[in-house]
Amino acid sequence: MAKYIFVTGGVVSGLGKGITAASLGRLLKARGLKVAAQKLDPYINVDPGTMSPYQHGEVYVTEDGAETDLDLGHYERFIDEDLNRFSNLTTGKVYWNVLNKERRGDYLGSTVQVIPHVTNEIKEFIYNAGKTTNADVVITEIGGTIGDIESQPFIEAVRQISLEIGRENSLFIHVTLVPFLRGSDEHKSKPTQHSVKELQGLGINPNIIVLRCDEPLEDSIFQKIALFCNVKPDCVIENITLPFLYEAPLMLEHNGLANVVCRELGLQTQEPDLKEWEDLVARIEESQKKTIRIGLVGKYVALHDAYLSVAEALRHAGYAHHVGVEIQWIDSERITEENVQQILSGIDGIIVPGGFGPRGIEGMICSAKYARENEVPYFGICLGMQVAAIEYARNVCGIADANSGEFDECCGHKVIDFMPGQNDEINKGGTLRLGSYPCKVTPGTTMAKCYKAENIKERHRHRYEFNNDFREVFEEKGMTIGGISPDGKLVETIELSQMDFYVGVQYHPEFRSRPNRPHPLFLGFIGAAVKKQAKESHNA
Repeated sequence: MAKYIFVTGGVVSGLGKGITAASLGRLLKARGLKVAAQKLDPYINVDPGTMSPYQHGEVYVTEDGAETDLDLGHYERFIDEDLNRFSNLTTGKVYWNVLNKERRGDYLGSTVQVIPHVTNEIKEFIYNAGKTTNADVVITEIGGTIGDIESQPFIEAVRQISLEIGRENSLFIHVTLVPFLRGSDEHKSKPTQHSVKELQGLGINPNIIVLRCDEPLEDSIFQKIALFCNVKPDCVIENITLPFLYEAPLMLEHNGLANVVCRELGLQTQEPDLKEWEDLVARIEESQKKTIRIGLVGKYVALHDAYLSVAEALRHAGYAHHVGVEIQWIDSERITEENVQQILSGIDGIIVPGGFGPRGIEGMICSAKYARENEVPYFGICLGMQVAAIEYARNVCGIADANSGEFDECCGHKVIDFMPGQNDEINKGGTLRLGSYPCKVTPGTTMAKCYKAENIKERHRHRYEFNNDFREVFEEKGMTIGGISPDGKLVETIELSQMDFYVGVQYHPEFRSRPNRPHPLFLGFIGAAVKKQAKESHNA
């Protein structure tokens, strides 16, 4: 039987439950265990796919096409396991499933209630995460904070699971804040005590309490929390703020988290092999000696989490090139033909990530033009590829009114348009091209140099495609089609092969980047930026 670990949070949100869960997953994997991870979100949206990036941050897409919470990106990057549709569950999806079953008559006329019907739906989902992956350990993070009304069915469901599988097969980890009061110059344990009391009132006694803090805690705090929260002294673990995100697993290993988890669950494992992760942290520290500047031109830059995986993928490639990546967050709405040089001068590379809608598009087009004309490495992802195509059509192919059907339905020359068979009379949720699709790489291209493979697979999240009616004119004017679908019908990537790096891809490569295994396109992009900086320094 798989072991089940449930991670809850208290006092305030944003404490790093996801990083704690992901780090623990890495530590258990280093001990030879197969780990699955999932996130339960209490909001009523069916998934985050239709939510504003300002509300929720990025939407993370799994291999099988599930639109999920951004914490799943942390899980994949830390644990280095591809997750699936059983890795993210929302209240909306629970009720959607329950109501569909009720309409079909699956409940045989029963009165449908939170207990048992809603909680059973949650439990089935949690169990499936372990069954589909044959995992030794399933780590389930419950979103929100203890005391939230909307998360109570999830708490009740995991309480029931613990009873069903036995205490020896389940473990509760509670992450809380220990604030430091400057006025009295001391840490305060009372918020943690109240949070644990609230959790106990819901029928759950945490086995391990992880204390989130900005400064080292004194011994008396550990003793007090162990005593008043009814946990073993070594089951109170410090989780201190660190300079670099990827130091967290090593810090938690040093503080004994994985050893305690294995002991409490009766897991007999090998000694942890963390050499690869230690080497990664060493590279991260070394990379801080030299910095390059990457301009991220987007429409959601006010909330950096909207581009979380892109930012992490840039940093991953920087670690491999032994450079720190300083991201300049540039609002595309600010950029015009008149000020583009002033805003983008001194940038070593420009990346335009994904997005939807017409706002800020002209600024992105100006950025793509600036990169092309000034030989600045350019990386366009999804929307970033589409604006590069629009810019090239207007300014090189001579199609002055070129645009996307998404931005101008009446446009005479839609170089970007709906996929065949699609139209705008559709629901927005779950109708995108989602998940992993194959791509055939054109030999001799930048794509081929980066991937060193003829056939690849990447994750997509989009509705509009490059219009095949314009393929011929683009190629005549010097644009290379670097990747196509295996049947030849869809343009997956475009590039200017004569430049060190000017690539647009329809998919989202950031979702497959790992800190210890950077994505090849990000490696190529950052490598070109490093080369540009070195060349300019030499000329200066």
